[in-house]
Amino acid sequence: MKLHKEYRASDFSETPKDLGYYFPAEWAEQVALWLSWPHKEESWPGKIESIYKPYSLFIKAVAKDQLVRINVKDQAMQDVAIKHLQAAEANMDHVEFFFFPTNDAWCRDHGPAFLLHKEKTEKAVIDWGYNAWGDKYPPYDLDDVIPTKIAQHFDLPLFTPDLVMEGGSVEFNGAGTVLTTTACLLNKNRNPHLTKEQIEQYLLSYYGQEQVLWLGDGIVGDDTDGHIDDITRFVNEDTVVTVVESNPLDENYMLLQENLHTLRSFRLPDGRPLNIIKLPMPSPVIHEDTRLPASYANFYIANKVVVVPVFNDVNDQVALDILKECFPDREVIGIDSVDIIWGLGSFHCLSQQEPAIIR
Repeated sequence: MKLHKEYRASDFSETPKDLGYYFPAEWAEQVALWLSWPHKEESWPGKIESIYKPYSLFIKAVAKDQLVRINVKDQAMQDVAIKHLQAAEANMDHVEFFFFPTNDAWCRDHGPAFLLHKEKTEKAVIDWGYNAWGDKYPPYDLDDVIPTKIAQHFDLPLFTPDLVMEGGSVEFNGAGTVLTTTACLLNKNRNPHLTKEQIEQYLLSYYGQEQVLWLGDGIVGDDTDGHIDDITRFVNEDTVVTVVESNPLDENYMLLQENLHTLRSFRLPDGRPLNIIKLPMPSPVIHEDTRLPASYANFYIANKVVVVPVFNDVNDQVALDILKECFPDREVIGIDSVDIIWGLGSFHCLSQQEPAIIR
């Protein structure tokens, strides 16, 4: 077994980009979907039992054709997970469990960022700093070390840059462009000691990218301070879907119009503009007088399926039809997210892809 190697980020002398690594697009071939089994009742007050059915249906949809790897605390939690997955008739031959305890379920943000090498058959992991979206929901000590545990378990090179970063705050086209928001990445509750230019340097050097494109605000109700995966997603190298609100009186209307205007000004490294496809927003989802961040953009792209949150809304089928046009080679599946969104996130927030090594 090769010696586990860890790279520190005291400077930028040996970054993943320097070494030939990059972060691939989500639609690239995956070896597995990573999840952290939900168990924190405070994340779904009064509703945690009701989320297990749609959560298990999500796993069922993906596990039909690829591995699903799930972090659990112990055997007891694994047994609970197996019970729910068997009830959903998931393919258990494609489900693996790891005794890596977590504080919460949001694997997109606390999970590993897997990198591939451009020339070698190698994979690496970034373990960004994690502070639960600006120290909003302590404790988060267990979540913070999940990437390191996974890298060590699989004996993968590990990069540990001195930057707080969540996977839901960045979106990639697989060809050198990363999309993010100023509302999140420039929020002083993450990296108050760094400038925008310094944060860009981290994104380019550690994700192996060529340019950073900045949008503004996220949707109302998003407690992450504006994650990109609720508003705008790449569906291929030069095309994005972006949510728009049709009601001018809705509090999301203007901020989403501003993001749309900004998207139209963006150019890819070769000078081409983005192709922009509009996704509708569902009607406001309210629970206990709280506006929830319900968005059709929070879909997950697996090898054979695209899993989309739906909200028992007139726009559910409209969004599904649009995404079917975007992913003609994948089955687009809508799964009820009315209860899951009470946790302030949905399927993309809950998941992290592990890309397959290109041979």
